[in-house]
Amino acid sequence: MLALVLLTACSGESSTPDAPPTPTSLEAAAIDAGIVPDPANTDPTGLYARDRDKICVVPSATAFRVGIYVDYGDDFFCSGTGEATRAGETLHVELTSAPGCSFDARFEGDRISLPGALPDACRKACSKRASLAALSVERLSDSPSEAAALRDGRGRMLCAGGK
Repeated sequence: MLALVLLTACSGESSTPDAPPTPTSLEAAAIDAGIVPDPANTDPTGLYARDRDKICVVPSATAFRVGIYVDYGDDFFCSGTGEATRAGETLHVELTSAPGCSFDARFEGDRISLPGALPDACRKACSKRASLAALSVERLSDSPSEAAALRDGRGRMLCAGGK
């Protein structure tokens, strides 16, 4: 009998439960836990800001109306309006107020980040040496009416006219 017990103990079989699978990425784990909003299921409508820099996004007949205002102070600013379409985490922005200014911004659920390099045409939206490049703003509100009320430094409404 003792030999049988020893033989069973040495068989190498383990009765420990399987470990849970590790998440494929830290971001996926945060989305699953509800810590970070899932950009694929989040509407970009709203008002975004960092300090005095702001972006508004409101629904339009074709996709979204977007307005961007960057205020460096001392007459250094950028102000532009246009349209945006969304594909996953990408907002394709075309500033109609600065013809030829078209770029892909990153939408991360509660943050919009513009690329560090923009077309030269985007300079038309800016005074002096101001720039829209690498602007990153976080959501303040998801209210379309608050976003539509955004004005630039000259009082122009940037997202008015959304549906």
